[in-house]
Amino acid sequence: MPEVTLETRDNSQVVFSCPEGQFVLGAAEAAGLYLPAICRDGVCGACHAHVSKGRYNHGPIAQSALTDAPSGGVLLCRCRPEGDLVIRVPYPKEDIRTQPLVPRESTIVELTRVGAGYITLKLALTPDPELGIAAEFLPGQYMEVGIRDLPLRRAYSLANLPNWDGQFEFLIRKKPGGVFTTWLDKYARVGDKLQVRGPLGRFVLDEISPRPRCFIAGGFGFGSVLSMLRHLAQFQDTQSTTLIFGADQQHEQFGVGQIAEVKAALPMLRVIPTVWYPRAGPNGFARVLQEFAALLQQSPEHPDVYVCGPQEFLEGVRAVAGTHQVPANQIFTEQLL
Repeated sequence: MPEVTLETRDNSQVVFSCPEGQFVLGAAEAAGLYLPAICRDGVCGACHAHVSKGRYNHGPIAQSALTDAPSGGVLLCRCRPEGDLVIRVPYPKEDIRTQPLVPRESTIVELTRVGAGYITLKLALTPDPELGIAAEFLPGQYMEVGIRDLPLRRAYSLANLPNWDGQFEFLIRKKPGGVFTTWLDKYARVGDKLQVRGPLGRFVLDEISPRPRCFIAGGFGFGSVLSMLRHLAQFQDTQSTTLIFGADQQHEQFGVGQIAEVKAALPMLRVIPTVWYPRAGPNGFARVLQEFAALLQQSPEHPDVYVCGPQEFLEGVRAVAGTHQVPANQIFTEQLL
């Protein structure tokens, strides 16, 4: 029986057996190891990893789910070992759970279309006699959201704060041709039931750091950053904080109201508005990266940097940060897939 060795980002190893013909993700769960994953159907890309040693075969996936397949990139929900494998995963060992997360029922209590490109979704947990009703999470984390009785799940960042009322708020960017966002936009109604599972993710604040903070967000990744800023405002944080906010286009007004609300409660927040054009590829992020470079050049101290977005954008931020000698352990990222 093939043996799979996972090498985690913090250089730990996790070893388990994978029966012939079984996918790595399923074999891990059979061994009591619950790896970060969402759709389990080769679509979302959340279980991406990289095979560094060994042979495998790979089942069909969505074209956008994996960008580095020719160089050993795999989705663990579609990877079958043909012998022992060594796989590098992009998260620390503590992100591998040993207990499954229990799905919870929730109800849509608000659904608002914001312009042509966004949806605000608010859910309320169904009370549970054992699990209670509180919405417990850390600002910056995300939830897995699914339609009941359908194998359709997506990950969305939480935009609100933890609360005792069981409320979850998501700011969702419509994806052209996206099955889930199309359903939300055209068919979902207040009162509909959805399943949620989580919280998940480690894109959270380092609250003991004394350094200034820089958040970079916009049409991509704004929900998680908004939750963090709301948290800082709630506790009247006094550290120097900058938000570089990239609207998707010159006329885009998404997020303006939420930013004004946070800025009123967080006097130390400086907002740098700019524009990005994600549909134009990596070059569409140039103006945001220029603002980031200018901030680093003017700052007397390297800030902690928090950024959420697609892979090419994160690579651009890391490149700028590296040019200005920002230590890697001061850069906190969440990749959108």
